[in-house]
Amino acid sequence: MRVDVQGLTVRYGDVTAINDMSFSLSGNKIYGLLGRNGSGKTSLMSALAGYRKPSGSVQLDGLPVFENAAAMRRVCLVRHTADAADKGDKVAYVLDHGAAWRDTWDNDYALKLADLFKIGLKTKVGELSLGQRSALGVVIGLASRSPLTMLDESHLGMDTPTRYAFYDALLHDFMEHPRTIVISTHLIEELSSLLEEVLIIDDGRLVLQEEADVLRSRGTEVTGNASDVDEFTAGLTVLSEKSLGRTKAAMVYGALEDEQLVRARQLGLELGPIALQDLFVHLTEPVGGKR
Repeated sequence: MRVDVQGLTVRYGDVTAINDMSFSLSGNKIYGLLGRNGSGKTSLMSALAGYRKPSGSVQLDGLPVFENAAAMRRVCLVRHTADAADKGDKVAYVLDHGAAWRDTWDNDYALKLADLFKIGLKTKVGELSLGQRSALGVVIGLASRSPLTMLDESHLGMDTPTRYAFYDALLHDFMEHPRTIVISTHLIEELSSLLEEVLIIDDGRLVLQEEADVLRSRGTEVTGNASDVDEFTAGLTVLSEKSLGRTKAAMVYGALEDEQLVRARQLGLELGPIALQDLFVHLTEPVGGKR
């Protein structure tokens, strides 16, 4: 499913959550939606799901999503818990409800995931632990097989082994059933290997949209003799530095020119990639103490 957003603005009274945002998602990719708390991630996903009338344009495959029942049936938005489910409902009822609303729903897969995450079908939603409620949301999102599936911090309540089981299930199912998947997360490094393209938003604005591998190539860790590292990084954007004795490691932002690569070899410096999370922190760093 292709997603086109033009001039999107979302306001809550005097607060502007999304400010004149425009971008397109070509589809059949796993997108990472990254932003600090309060950056507008949830408001953006709600607009993409047609939960509110947009100021601007939100189109899915060329058609507006708001008040378009056919389009909304092809979209699934899951927040950090299965918050659409009544606490008194049994898990089996919640899954039946998902099947009733989604033409693309795969019930066999939903039952398989429920077993994987150890969610009892006869258990009431209110009796589930936080991690199980998060897992139930993931079950709904993946089993929906919706052409546009959005997971808004849906994995946060899970423990580490369960999160890793979720990541494996997500990648395996995406490979078999490609679709447009958007994931918002603060656990950037855990998910970074899954992300094909990244959108970073800050203070309601789009900071960048980039293929994940291209974004990673913008940062380099420079390691070697401290004085040589200082010479090499002079004039570059240095994100951070660490020293141990005479050895120093500096993370720099920005593509290196051929002559800089030659100079690094001459100085005996080691060059390596830096984490996507470190680039995210740099790109959303407050300027002059203000956001």
